[in-house]
Amino acid sequence: MSKVSLYEPAMCCDTGVCGPGVDTELLRVSSIIQTLEKSDGVQVERFNLTGNPAAFVENEKIGELLQSKGPDILPVVLLDGEIVKMAGYPSNEEFSVYTGVNFSEDKKEEQSNSCCSPSSGCC
Repeated sequence: MSKVSLYEPAMCCDTGVCGPGVDTELLRVSSIIQTLEKSDGVQVERFNLTGNPAAFVENEKIGELLQSKGPDILPVVLLDGEIVKMAGYPSNEEFSVYTGVNFSEDKKEEQSNSCCSPSSGCC
């Protein structure tokens, strides 16, 4: 089972998808994480510096990065305990490579053509 751990900068809530001005990048990442949480074979952890500061200290690699580079290095993504991305969220393609779950643009278009997509008018 793969384990993806996201160590994110300080945010107002667990996902950062709140308030009047929602960041589309955080919305994309939250959507991918929801999909991963439903899939078999992938475990997902998400830590926010505001809500889970102890997680940043407890993980030696993350603690050292914060000490040496500061919070601008966040978000940091670990795959099975190894750092795979720093100072940015993975692209859909990178998430696919890390997890084996398809997040390509083709799949995104297939989903947007489904009955319950926002553009379908049925929801």
